[in-house]
Amino acid sequence: MTYFFETYGCQMNSAESAALILVCKERGWSEALKSDKADLVLINTCSVRLTAEKRAFGRISHYVSVKKKYNPNLTLVIAGCMAQRLDVKLKEKYPLLDYVMGTSQRSFFPLILEAVENGTIAVPESDITEKSVFEFSGSHFQEGNFRSFVPIMHGCDNFCSYCVVPYVRGREVSRDPDRVTREIELVGERGVREITLLGQNVNSYNWKSAGADIDFPALLEITAYASEKSGVKWIRFLSANPKNFSLKTIEVMAKNKVFARHLHLPVQHGSDAILNSMNRGYTAASYLDLVREIRAAMPEITLSTDILAGFPGETEDDIQKTFDLMNEVKFLYSYMYHFNPRESTKAFDFPRRISDDIKKERLSRIIKLQKTHTTELLKNRLGSAEVVFIEGISKKNADELITRTEKDEMVVVPGNKSLIGSFGRVTLSGLKGNTFTAKELNLI
Repeated sequence: MTYFFETYGCQMNSAESAALILVCKERGWSEALKSDKADLVLINTCSVRLTAEKRAFGRISHYVSVKKKYNPNLTLVIAGCMAQRLDVKLKEKYPLLDYVMGTSQRSFFPLILEAVENGTIAVPESDITEKSVFEFSGSHFQEGNFRSFVPIMHGCDNFCSYCVVPYVRGREVSRDPDRVTREIELVGERGVREITLLGQNVNSYNWKSAGADIDFPALLEITAYASEKSGVKWIRFLSANPKNFSLKTIEVMAKNKVFARHLHLPVQHGSDAILNSMNRGYTAASYLDLVREIRAAMPEITLSTDILAGFPGETEDDIQKTFDLMNEVKFLYSYMYHFNPRESTKAFDFPRRISDDIKKERLSRIIKLQKTHTTELLKNRLGSAEVVFIEGISKKNADELITRTEKDEMVVVPGNKSLIGSFGRVTLSGLKGNTFTAKELNLI
């Protein structure tokens, strides 16, 4: 039997697809070379932004057409956040869909595979569509990879007014720290050298069981020790909410060199009025204070962020405050987007909507400023000596390697694929766009 997966959205979706692929392989399935020849196609969807759902609808329509015209025996599974949000409405819109499997229903996947194998309906429709309790997979390792995602918590209790995540991922659930360390040890044994701890709000991690009370800084201490034993050299984590980022977390990161010197710290906006309307739980001033604390403890660290333009009620003065914050922090890069109302969120019904033309114009100015900062920061780094992790072969030149610094900067350097998964030293000698070039790589 063969499978073919398409995964969209965040790193958590990537990790969960990897876990489902492991289930397939454990049952003896193999990956199809072409999607139209597969026994099962799974589309792991995202609901965070409207554009992500539009893309998913396009892919579903494509595979429904493939099933109707060329491959009637194809089993089509829609998974992820859009499946959780729309549920049976997807089956109503696309009757040829076989299964809609939301984020809390992944435990049914082995039964779906059994149904395909036997040509029977092993899982009643009512069982698939009913609400289930979320369970973490045991492993999210992808064979042959030297980097791996390790989920540590799931869901979100913040209910930012624009965000659909709490409605499609549910309330926060922390993963047993023993299972986290076991997974780190497992992937380390299989050659993984960099891990990313994942969660919708990682720094709200809080495990309480049998007298144990482990918060996020304590978990970082545990993962640092587990990584050292397993051979993992770098740890990153995504995503951290500024309102939950403690001084203890900064202290743990600063004293443990295993934590890569890059941090994604979503600010969303520079105006206190908009941040309050977003229900973010912090002010621009408190965010800037946090940045100062982080940089005082780790001067070499780089920062990236998320910025949302065109939120309801946003004024030109609000946008200027966002520019002011960007100019003070100078992010290495940003994920920038404009507001799109999402059903079931509080902001869906907010008045004082901003027109599409104004949203796009404001976003374009934010993008322009970020490009200026990125260029400035990268040019100032030329001539620096850096340790890099070798990730793969350049798509543009088979004789060049794609590598990454711990500051999350990309570097292209001559080399061959036998070096992938190793660490080396380079001197940043040039720039092609936002990617550094180096002339020589020395393994360490």
